[in-house]
Amino acid sequence: MEEVIDRLRELNEPVPVPLELPDEDTLVEIQEQILIHLPFELREYLLKASDVVYGHLEPVTASDPHSHTYLPDVTARAWHEGLPRYLVPLCEDRGRYYAVDPEGQVLLWEDGEINEDQQWDSVWQWIDEVWLEGA
Repeated sequence: MEEVIDRLRELNEPVPVPLELPDEDTLVEIQEQILIHLPFELREYLLKASDVVYGHLEPVTASDPHSHTYLPDVTARAWHEGLPRYLVPLCEDRGRYYAVDPEGQVLLWEDGEINEDQQWDSVWQWIDEVWLEGA
């Protein structure tokens, strides 16, 4: 995890209004809003690296309710579009969603179903193999 965070920090792109990292209280509020527990590694990502901007993928964020990547808003959209409610979206990409299951596995949901061929054991593995490699 630390190695992936270091790599993210190195690749972080400057933006006019930098993102901020949330605190634990903010994540508790978000869990209350979406009525689901955030998987451990998703919480870790939000607390330690969700301020990174890199490439074309834009994973969810938790500190700015006005951001298009704000987790409660992305979750509401994803669930409205049919993402199963036990999954928490990690990243929307052109109408498909990378989402985290309760055990922390990342799944790709596209065309109304989970793509069984596209799964990652953890948020950090997804960041390393998809976000960082695909940008």
